[in-house]
Amino acid sequence: MLIHGTKLARVLSTVDLVSLGVGSCVGTGMYVVSGLVAKEMAGPGVIVSFIIAAVASILSGVCYAEFGVRVPKTTGSAYTYSYVTVGECVAFFIGWNLILEYLIGTAAGASALSSMADSLANKSISTFMTTHIGTLNGLGKGEQSYPDLLALLIAVIVTVIVALGVKNSVGFNNVLNVINLMVWVFMMVAGLFFVNGHNWDDGRFLPFGWSGVMQGAATCFYAFIGFDIIATTGEEAKSPNTSIPYAITVSLITCLTAYVSVSVILTLMVPYTEIDADAPLMEMFAVHGCYFAKYIVAVGSVAGLSVSLLGSLFPMPRVIYAMAGDGLLFRFLAHVSPYTETPAVACVVSGCLAALLSLLVSLRDLIEMMSIGTLLAYTLVSVCVLLLRYQPESDIHGFVNFLSEEQSNKKKEGVLAECEKEVCSPISEVDDYGGPQTNTCGAKNLPSLGDNEMLIGKPDKTTYTASHPNYGTVDMGSGIESEESEGGMSWRLKKLIGPRYYTMRIRLGLPGKMDRPTPATGKTVTVCVLLLFLVVFIFNSFVIFGEETSLWWALLLLIFLVISMALLIVIILQQPENPKRLPYMAPAVPWVPAAAMLVNSYLMLKLSAITWIRFAVWCFLGILIYFGYGMWNSTLEIRSREQEVHASTYQRYDGHHAGVDDGFSGFSVDDDLYPPSNNDPWAAPDGVDGSGLVPPKADDDDWTDPKGGAKRALAEEDPVDF
Repeated sequence: MLIHGTKLARVLSTVDLVSLGVGSCVGTGMYVVSGLVAKEMAGPGVIVSFIIAAVASILSGVCYAEFGVRVPKTTGSAYTYSYVTVGECVAFFIGWNLILEYLIGTAAGASALSSMADSLANKSISTFMTTHIGTLNGLGKGEQSYPDLLALLIAVIVTVIVALGVKNSVGFNNVLNVINLMVWVFMMVAGLFFVNGHNWDDGRFLPFGWSGVMQGAATCFYAFIGFDIIATTGEEAKSPNTSIPYAITVSLITCLTAYVSVSVILTLMVPYTEIDADAPLMEMFAVHGCYFAKYIVAVGSVAGLSVSLLGSLFPMPRVIYAMAGDGLLFRFLAHVSPYTETPAVACVVSGCLAALLSLLVSLRDLIEMMSIGTLLAYTLVSVCVLLLRYQPESDIHGFVNFLSEEQSNKKKEGVLAECEKEVCSPISEVDDYGGPQTNTCGAKNLPSLGDNEMLIGKPDKTTYTASHPNYGTVDMGSGIESEESEGGMSWRLKKLIGPRYYTMRIRLGLPGKMDRPTPATGKTVTVCVLLLFLVVFIFNSFVIFGEETSLWWALLLLIFLVISMALLIVIILQQPENPKRLPYMAPAVPWVPAAAMLVNSYLMLKLSAITWIRFAVWCFLGILIYFGYGMWNSTLEIRSREQEVHASTYQRYDGHHAGVDDGFSGFSVDDDLYPPSNNDPWAAPDGVDGSGLVPPKADDDDWTDPKGGAKRALAEEDPVDF
């Protein structure tokens, strides 16, 4: 963003990031979602549902991983990604909706822990609250909704842990993950003694058919939401370029393994009709009379849900910090504590709001509001990856650089100094198309500037400002140009079909290796991506809301929409891709981002109407904040006004210099700053102007310092320093 440097401590290792990602997903997914989907939607087919949901999550995960490398300063996650790609306004609403999701996730996690404690206490907590305090019928669906003081206390405690410092909170997270892992191993081993293969016999594996499996997959997808917490740690990870994509991949695979294994044991131990939807893993041992195992699993449930709660609260203040630092939210929220090196004010404010929600709103209402903002953020990240892959270098260089000018110059000067010590043979950046030249040592040394400070690949030492309609930091200058590198998709396809590979490229009109994107091709891709998103949305709407109709025109329309999507993707493929390679890039672009858009928009449309209404109300509140405060106080707006002031100052000077009276009459750059009278004690000495320099003679092109200083050539274009 526009904040130079980072105030946050870089203390998170790759293991810490994997722990954050796994912990934020696996708690609710393993202890809540698995039993709910198995009992009410898919039966033992929940195993397939989790696999389908994992594939859908990986599609978004690889896009997140590329953006984590492309924009390593990602305190605000998808907010930062959208800020650098599609602009400030859209980014605000993405960040605003992420705040909503994290608020709800934190409140729901606290409520879930409170409900589990109430279950272990045989409902004595809820009975006491209802009897002595009363109910909140107006805020919850159920008549037995009560002020959940225990959930409030849990949310406050976790807020304090997060505010104490990222290393402390991650250490707490790692301890809980170890406990959760030990309980998972116990469930796998102990559960083998109670499995019954007949639970899968006689059509019981898919009792609700494939329709139930797909419905279950839509619900199981929510169990994978949380890996994006890894992307919010770009300013606190030690090596974000390598650790972020690795951590996202490992966390998703780990979660899938945990979900599938638990679902296998659960459905083999208990018939799906007898599963307890509220506490499935605890009660599956109680069914067989193994009560000590129930309480061991209860310890794991508390640990897992606590980590999920931490996973929701951890990224929320960092999104607020990023938005406040850019002036889109109140700037006091960007304050970083000098003691804990965390956005302490944002932590306290967001934690208090989440605690208030957990106190007043029932768990069922909170769950219904989940995921819509997160799915929207996932979709936008996929769109951004697709757009940036096909933009020309000139457009990408118009984005804002994260480095301050002083830091940038020092870093680059150090690299250039190293280059001067070596014998560097100039090579062409692109051998066959006559691009700008660089040298071998420059290519070797530039990546060593640090994972968090990847410089834009330009030969000069320029720090960029917001001079482009889209703004942000996009590193396209590191890495190696290798469109068909070994192991890539093109290389694999060429090995598979042999010489026909080149014939296929020619017939499809695919660009050659030496083709480079232009503003025209970049605009073509932008239009195609927008149309693709619109067509995907219409297609999913027909599939979801018109699946029961069998009208011939509806079928023809679906076929037309499918053909339209395929044609748009082919048109995108025909445009040249930016040749720069990053340490990690999403595979199979544009197919993977397009598939992520398709799946995510489908899941968004599967949400209930009341969720969309609540989402609209939250967005309206965001509109008031953005147009009432953020738009006028953002860093970009302030800089734009400063540039206008400077431009108007020079314009007034130019107008006067041309003989136009603009209020500065009697003053000229060529005039002495001192009155001509020698009687004035403040007048300059004879022959010396107000700057202390001897005016040049008619045939002299230099100013001469009377104190013996060096000469300086007089240039009419030199700016005046007021």
